[in-house]
Amino acid sequence: MTAGQVLKGIEFSHPGGLPLLLDLYLPAAGTLRGPVPAVVHFHGGGWRMGERSSLGPVTDGFSLTPFERLAAAGFAVVSADYRLSSQAVFPAQLEDALAAVSWIRAHAADFNVDPGRIFAWGDSAGGHLACLVGLGADGSGAPAGISPVAAVAAWYPPTDLIRMGAQALPDAVATADDPGSREALLIGAQPADAPDKAAAASPLSYVGGHAPPFFLAHGTADRFVPPAQATTFAAALEAAGADVELLLIEGADHMWLLPDKDPAAAQKVLDATIDFFRRQAQAS
Repeated sequence: MTAGQVLKGIEFSHPGGLPLLLDLYLPAAGTLRGPVPAVVHFHGGGWRMGERSSLGPVTDGFSLTPFERLAAAGFAVVSADYRLSSQAVFPAQLEDALAAVSWIRAHAADFNVDPGRIFAWGDSAGGHLACLVGLGADGSGAPAGISPVAAVAAWYPPTDLIRMGAQALPDAVATADDPGSREALLIGAQPADAPDKAAAASPLSYVGGHAPPFFLAHGTADRFVPPAQATTFAAALEAAGADVELLLIEGADHMWLLPDKDPAAAQKVLDATIDFFRRQAQAS
């Protein structure tokens, strides 16, 4: 099966007059019967940079992008912008992520999408947003509501901003507790100085029995987002009764970078992610 049409630069929201755009990757016409499942992706970049077209240098070098791979597997894929921390502080980013999910649901009939099989996916900062979306968070810190998506895949996501600095590996490039850290820019304060804000922006705060299935992937040598962010989050989801899968890649740094530059880790995780979404689409 080959990927079909790609529609780029669709405006889906304009908070404060700022246009937010998305790209939509569609399966090849005539290859599937009935409405197709959809995956909404949020990019990484520490909430302060990044592009909706990229999941990092390793996967960008693949012959087919991850979005094209998913489309070829029979999914509609939405890759969406969100406001960066230089433009607005949290929960603006979550509001934008929810707006992207709402957009594809509202336009499901236009693109032959099954509104009951919409999933969230993200890497790094985008994984953080995907987790929040999946847990029904509104960014207030209040108990979570009903999830707007049927499953979540997150690559090396920040999940607990309060403990993130303490969990950093000894060779960390930066930590959440550093002055002016990415996390501090996101919430507008140092996490230690504003624990309520840090908790409200942490997916861990919203874990409960309502959680949809989760797939989490993390490298054990990640110098940017501590691997413990994934393992403790997975344990909390499991304790709450959620269906959670955790894939740890030994020796992999952020963005699946290995010391020998081998792309095998990124390929393994991408294959596992697509397999996860396929299984969720069949189960929904």
